[in-house]
Amino acid sequence: MTRTTRIRAALVTAAVVVTAATVSAGVSAAGPEKAPKPGKKQIAALFDGWNAALRTHDPDVVADRYAKDAVLLPTLSDEVRADRAGIVDYMEHFLQNKPVGEKIETHINVLDSDSALDSGVYRFTLTDPVTGKKRVVEARYTYEYEKRGGKWLIVNHHSSAMPES
Repeated sequence: MTRTTRIRAALVTAAVVVTAATVSAGVSAAGPEKAPKPGKKQIAALFDGWNAALRTHDPDVVADRYAKDAVLLPTLSDEVRADRAGIVDYMEHFLQNKPVGEKIETHINVLDSDSALDSGVYRFTLTDPVTGKKRVVEARYTYEYEKRGGKWLIVNHHSSAMPES
């Protein structure tokens, strides 16, 4: 190899090393990859957790499923609940009816790794605390979930009784 060929080979090698280092530094600077999107089954299971919290008959346990800044537009009240105290207050009254929920129709949209929507129709069997008489209420619902601090929380919950036919 001539001296000129050795110099060219050294320059090409140096350029490859510099390019590889630049690409590696760029990848490292970009940070860790985002978590994968949750599956629809994982989002659907969040309702099951909320429904199980209802069965505790403890309004604080149910309110723990909501973010600190969540908004609840409830089925059985015309008052918007926009803080934990309001959500607990609603749940204190709602839980007196021993609600048992069941989804009838579900539509889930996973927006990204930290947010999802669950909308559809559910049915609640409610028991009058005085008479013991049961009644069934069908309602439309929307849950907006966000993953905060590694935990899925309800940030917006709208539920409205089905309009009369």
